Amino acid sequence: MEVRPVILQIAGYQNSGKTTVAEQIISSLTKEGLRVASFKHHGHGGKPALPEGKDSTRHMHAGSLAAAVEGDGTFAITIQDEQFQLEQWIELCHSINIDVLLIEGYKEKPYEKIVCIRSEEDRKLLRLSNVIAVVSWIPIESDFPVFSVQEEELYCAWMSGYLRRKRHV
Repeated sequence: MEVRPVILQIAGYQNSGKTTVAEQIISSLTKEGLRVASFKHHGHGGKPALPEGKDSTRHMHAGSLAAAVEGDGTFAITIQDEQFQLEQWIELCHSINIDVLLIEGYKEKPYEKIVCIRSEEDRKLLRLSNVIAVVSWIPIESDFPVFSVQEEELYCAWMSGYLRRKRHV
């Protein structure tokens, strides 16, 4: 029986701490022995930069839909397809036997989310679907567990427990 990874999103506006929170959670879960994959939405406009002069980039410039390079156990893949969807990336991740897929961004997708709040204006993000916790720069009250952005150990421990319960349900 195939065990599907738990999918978790880190959602918030630009400069709200999403990448830092993701990095802390990934590091914590990895130290516990969980296999974690991550995916970041490049929401700043334009395409992500490809490494210039590399063979895989040259393949992409020549028209390849996907180009990959592997060495010493590291596999990097670039896919250039305007039709490629987040759900296809999730399916690709199933083949690498992961426990947790962490998605940074894609606020409107229906996966469970940790919301990062930096300012009062960001509170509207608490109305997103499937919010399970909040990491905040400001004091807020919420129906969800709320952690200060500086409480890295607390939110990582909470997330670890949450994910372990989800994986064994």
